[in-house]
Amino acid sequence: MADDAHIDISQYMIEEEPFYQPTGDEVALYEAAYARRLPVMLKGPTGCGKSRFVEYMAWKLKKPLITVACNEDMTAADLVGRFLLDAEGTRWADGPLTIAARIGAICYLDEVVEARQDTTVVIHPLTDHRRTLPLDKKGELVKAHPDFQLVISYNPGYQSLMKDLKQSTKQRFTALDFDYPEPEVETGIVAREAGIDTETAAKLVELAGRARALKGHGLDEGISTRLIVYAAQLIATGVEPKAAAAMAMVRPITDDADIRDTLMHAIDMVLG
Repeated sequence: MADDAHIDISQYMIEEEPFYQPTGDEVALYEAAYARRLPVMLKGPTGCGKSRFVEYMAWKLKKPLITVACNEDMTAADLVGRFLLDAEGTRWADGPLTIAARIGAICYLDEVVEARQDTTVVIHPLTDHRRTLPLDKKGELVKAHPDFQLVISYNPGYQSLMKDLKQSTKQRFTALDFDYPEPEVETGIVAREAGIDTETAAKLVELAGRARALKGHGLDEGISTRLIVYAAQLIATGVEPKAAAAMAMVRPITDDADIRDTLMHAIDMVLG
């Protein structure tokens, strides 16, 4: 999109309320951070609700949301923009971060640590008193819209010395910790999201709890709330519960035969 083209903000609005079940004071804390346009970092395991939370807050605050799924091949140009060649010659196309800064959107960089560290440096001027974004190739300094806010997320459990945020980046953000909900809350989420009965949802949550106990003992990561919902949705379509649990909660997380056997045994015990 050219920088001087009209940007249709409606395409970035969350029109319908996303289902999000608060587990603490995260909603109030985020609202306080947004009131001062403070950058926010969401930390927690995969599939625990970080992205859904951002969608919910964007809907609640009635602000546009631009989400970027970060990856190791992402360059600074992918975020801020680049010159493109078309039939009419060379034109500039804003990247998602630049668009968000121009229109006053919440820009959500999902799993930001997956991006190269030299890429994440470009966000720094947007996270302090300057609230600017230099477009060096274009020779423009974009001043962020008053409503602009930057939100990032990452999974500390996957980080290593080679893949972590620099302190110079971390200390530009406020932070909220996320984790899997308590069993009763998670049961309600699963039943609501998949449209299944509470008893079945509770069994799936119990199964996930047993698997999460294996984290660090053969599993790199526990079963996410997202995967429990997937299993429940399969059950809601008529798939036999054991088969649904194996498909959604075992096979995606491990290829280790012994761990799979352990989890399948747990399925037999919990689901009968």
